[in-house]
Amino acid sequence: MSGQQVLRLNCLMLLLMVVCCTPPEDPIKCSTGNSNCTITNSYGAFPDRSVCRASTTAYPTTEEELISIVANATKDGLKMKAATRFSHSIPKLVCPGGGREEGLLISTKNLNKVLNIDQGAMTMTVESGVTLRDLISEAAKAKLALPYAPYWWGLTIGGMMGTGAHGSTLWGKGSSVHDYVTGLTIVSPGSAVDGFVKVRRLEEGDEELNAAKVSLGVLGVISQVTFKLEPLFKRSITYIKKNDSDLGDEVISFGRKHEFGDIIWYPSQEKAVYRVDDRVSSNTSGDGLYDFIPFRPTSSLALALIRTTEDNQESLDDANGKCTGAKLVTTTLSTSAYGLTNNGVIFKGYPVIGYHHRLQASGTCLDSNNDAKITACAWDHRIKGEFFHQTTFSVALSSVKAFIQDIQALVKLEPKALCGVELYNGILMRYVTSSTAYLGKQEEAVDFDITYYRSKDPLAPRLYEDILEEIEQIAVIKYGALPHWGKNRNVAFEGALKKYKKNGEKFLNVKKIYDPLGLFSSEWSDQVLGVKGGLSIVKEGCALEGLCRCSEDAHCAPTKSYLCRPGKLFKEARVCTRLNSKKH
Repeated sequence: MSGQQVLRLNCLMLLLMVVCCTPPEDPIKCSTGNSNCTITNSYGAFPDRSVCRASTTAYPTTEEELISIVANATKDGLKMKAATRFSHSIPKLVCPGGGREEGLLISTKNLNKVLNIDQGAMTMTVESGVTLRDLISEAAKAKLALPYAPYWWGLTIGGMMGTGAHGSTLWGKGSSVHDYVTGLTIVSPGSAVDGFVKVRRLEEGDEELNAAKVSLGVLGVISQVTFKLEPLFKRSITYIKKNDSDLGDEVISFGRKHEFGDIIWYPSQEKAVYRVDDRVSSNTSGDGLYDFIPFRPTSSLALALIRTTEDNQESLDDANGKCTGAKLVTTTLSTSAYGLTNNGVIFKGYPVIGYHHRLQASGTCLDSNNDAKITACAWDHRIKGEFFHQTTFSVALSSVKAFIQDIQALVKLEPKALCGVELYNGILMRYVTSSTAYLGKQEEAVDFDITYYRSKDPLAPRLYEDILEEIEQIAVIKYGALPHWGKNRNVAFEGALKKYKKNGEKFLNVKKIYDPLGLFSSEWSDQVLGVKGGLSIVKEGCALEGLCRCSEDAHCAPTKSYLCRPGKLFKEARVCTRLNSKKH
């Protein structure tokens, strides 16, 4: 074993042993009280690396305070945006419009109360700043459960509603959180006659609920949400690793067979890990817990060493090093059962059986006291840790086999190309279904979540950048994939609203009614929704960060080492290809 391998293995062991952590800081920073503010996301950088500013920030603690804040801002003609406690969305959803120092941020941090739980009706009403973790735990105390949700519990209810967050299933109403919403209250700008504010309480049967359930934050501020829940139940989880040669054939039948199933794909290793995950009788023995290892508190020292190693691999074109490291990462996670334990302490073997709320989501790096950043969430931008791009999109079931085969064909051409993705535990494949939300999923699909290295230098090309760009373009152009609203680089959103067809038009019609002056809109949201221009930011090196799709060599790098060329497989793609590569 090389010195580099030993270093990475030691770092991985540190990741498994850490039990305390520094929680993330507030994404909003103000220099004078609640004035002269900036906001970022939890990763410390938006896709274009710009700084989002606002003149003031408001922290309402009740719906009444929120109504007053929106009314006053509307009267003054201020641009506004809702902001969440942890700000996990990668795109610029939280940036107000207006001038550089203008705009109002409305934090939902203190709108964090559970308002009502009706066990008989199996409903739960919460404020929009309540986290997924709190929703799950409070529901469980009442012997109730939200059936499907994202795996990271540090999201807020309002944030999930803004971006269409989801779990994984092809069963029932599907895996999107918003499809279990039966009512919500949203506070929007109003006319002078209305007192400059409009409060709408939407229920099932109201057409406008379909717009508000996935709103990108452009309709107003959601104050409270009511969910339809189910009786609490138990699940059984087993991970099975297989060769990926038949993945394209297996993916649909696997999703239909297993209610909570998902797949982790390691294309360069030619392996796929199937999560066999189903309901079982509540009488079944087991008190399992899922504390997903990458979401645990992590040693800052270990993270810095891992990041330095990856920086060096990138600068030296060390593809072999990435592939070796990826096998260490995936093997360590597999042997540690990804963080599953049979009793909350020890993993004794599969299946792991436990109550739904103990297996549904995790994120213990959020739940701790300050320890001077000795440990942190792995992506905390205050330390030298993970810094990455996330390309996430949904490919229709009718096209998913062909898309998987296209990726496999690219791997045959460049076998080491996706080892860098495997360092981040591969491609997560989750199942989604069609939604009643206008900007929700339009059909049954598989959501592909691809995480990969991002340089601190925006003009530094990445190892195998061309392959990752080609996969992104194959998905969104060739197969018409829908981008995840809370993730992705700019290029994934180009022309996105057109893919929603009449539902996109319906959403824009509601937007005109709710916010005719566009006070909750920004340049970014107008571009995403096709109201004003496109999202591409064309400049030197813009393709490196996904700000543009390259059309000339200068978009790839300030030097002549990278050129804009057609894709290896999909000739309509335009990707940045390195000349005279010395990958080893």
